[in-house]
Amino acid sequence: RKLAALQLVHPNVLARALKQGAVYQDEEVVVLNKPYGLPVHGGPGVKNCVTDVLPILAKMLKNMRAEPLHLCHRLDKETTGVMVLAWSKEAADRIRLLFKTRQVEKIYWAISVGHPDPAEGIVEIPMVEKEVRSHQPHYKMTLAPNYRLSPEDGRVLKIRKNCSAESAVTRYRILASSSACSLLELQPITGVKHQIRVHLAYGLGCPILGDHKYSHWNKLAPQKLPEVTLRRLKLEQSKARHLPLHLHARRLSLPLGASGGKWIDLVCEPPVFFHRTLRKLELDIDKN
Repeated sequence: RKLAALQLVHPNVLARALKQGAVYQDEEVVVLNKPYGLPVHGGPGVKNCVTDVLPILAKMLKNMRAEPLHLCHRLDKETTGVMVLAWSKEAADRIRLLFKTRQVEKIYWAISVGHPDPAEGIVEIPMVEKEVRSHQPHYKMTLAPNYRLSPEDGRVLKIRKNCSAESAVTRYRILASSSACSLLELQPITGVKHQIRVHLAYGLGCPILGDHKYSHWNKLAPQKLPEVTLRRLKLEQSKARHLPLHLHARRLSLPLGASGGKWIDLVCEPPVFFHRTLRKLELDIDKN
């Protein structure tokens, strides 16, 4: 609840918090370290979101006559980290096209429950959104693989392609492992909704710590954690539902300017709760 408190403050207070989280600014863009629990867009039950305060933020960063900033891409509500805004619509359109044509290098950090095997690799499995039929019907992204194993003889069989499925590719590598968890570096090559979360949970069997949505398929329930993880976090399983999603947009590299001649590399530190979890789980990057 504390982490999501920015949703409830006055828009001016939110804009000031985002201004304090600015990590880079020039005549073309402003780069923020997006806080946890803050939606990018409005919707049912959303009191505050990033887009609502872009006019106020522009005035705080520039002057009272400044035009509103423009959103260049989006991050999920629970994801923290690098977020790019543009001063002009032309610059925003140009940067959106860079994302669409995969000319932006994106690096994420996540703490996973479990250790991916092998320790480094590529998950390349298409994804699709499906309805989960349970006592609480809801929608989730899931895998739509092109192949399956024959139950009779174990042969690899090609499946008829799901026409709604989107191609999804994620590179990953383990940076540190301890306490039945891993710190992972992730590079999504494509940009499908909830791609990293689904590839880790359903592709590698290692859901992100605090990802209560994708730790199960057919139910909405808190994530079940190993004993050693609960012990290190000083947490009871009954309180696991309060764990936030540990997914952070660590770095973005992209070309700026009309000619694309200015290449910038933007890095954002993970939030305090992420660092605290790393310490508790003894996921020491320096030792690895």
